[in-house]
Amino acid sequence: MSGAEAGPQAGESFFRSRWVSAPAGIEELDPAQLAPGFRAGGVHCGLKGGGRTDVGLIVCDSEQVSSALVLTRNASAAAPIRVCREVVDRGRVRAAVVNSGNANAETGAQGHVDALAMCARAAAALGLETANVAIAETGTIGVPLPVEAVLGGIDEAAQSLSRDNGGTFSDAITTTDRWPKRCTLRAGGVTLSAQAKGAGMIEPRMATMLCFVQTDAVVSDPDVALREAVDASFNRITVDGQMSTNDTVLLQASGASGQPLPDGLLEAVLTQLAIEIVRDGEGAARIGRIEVSEAASAAEAERVARAVANSQLVKTALFGRDPNWGRIAQAAGAALAGEDLEEIGAGSIDAAELGAEVDEAEIGLRLGRGEHRAHVWFSDLGYEYVRVNAEYTT
Repeated sequence: MSGAEAGPQAGESFFRSRWVSAPAGIEELDPAQLAPGFRAGGVHCGLKGGGRTDVGLIVCDSEQVSSALVLTRNASAAAPIRVCREVVDRGRVRAAVVNSGNANAETGAQGHVDALAMCARAAAALGLETANVAIAETGTIGVPLPVEAVLGGIDEAAQSLSRDNGGTFSDAITTTDRWPKRCTLRAGGVTLSAQAKGAGMIEPRMATMLCFVQTDAVVSDPDVALREAVDASFNRITVDGQMSTNDTVLLQASGASGQPLPDGLLEAVLTQLAIEIVRDGEGAARIGRIEVSEAASAAEAERVARAVANSQLVKTALFGRDPNWGRIAQAAGAALAGEDLEEIGAGSIDAAELGAEVDEAEIGLRLGRGEHRAHVWFSDLGYEYVRVNAEYTT
């Protein structure tokens, strides 16, 4: 499958995965138009080649915004993550400043100073307090940020803010993505827009991914709402088993519509975006879903599902459409090393779709040890992944 074939086709529903059902009464709008009360802008400042947009701003016009941030748990977190933890009022984020092309990770004290400077410059340009501006960065690790160019880009982006700039902002956050991951939806009297990026260094808890969600809905507890939706979506995916230094998910809710979010809407949107990230895994051609059932505990089900999803042998079988169920049994047994486990045979594994002519392959594994279950979405592993990552900085 080529990148063009893998990306969304003209007229195709945002909810295009077999594993995601569109909430009832959903209306899909132009993803370039943000939810009412939000504006965005983006410019090129030189971080990415080809004149591509690499600095973005997004802002909520309402002073009553409520928000939530979910950040990577990587112990070697990048400067923007540390600034979000230490400086930002995570429940009152009015705006976010983003750059792509430079992660500002492993950049020492200067990286922290640069991240703070980005927040301060965005706040000044928007007439806000620094504590009300979140920051996210993505790109190459260990390279000093050309901060003066980025600060100039922030000033320029602030002059281009528009509700119709959802596409521009979406472009500003991408790195190796083959297609944009975004939507604007209306249901139950509220509008929700979202933009995400990610293709490699993906196993969140969280992944090398960024996601921004805007809505005019009333969200009484945005932190709980976001964490539950993230746990069901971005925390269920893997491309290469690598936890990023920069993962960031931001939810902003203005409450202007006076209506609550429809049940399941946020989870459905984030799940579809998460699956898009896996589908767009660097060099990926296929996506799989491993469902582990009959586990002795939730933790055991999770451990086995992730072991199968991250197995290079299983991933190459997915790439080659090889229904080699023995690789699934081996990965599960390795995850439970030292446990008293009955032999896993073909009768406990549903692997037919591993070798079938489907681009979304469902795989099942029954452990026969209890009543718990877990699932993980994962990409295949082919030649193109090696090429992309072997030449990432050269």
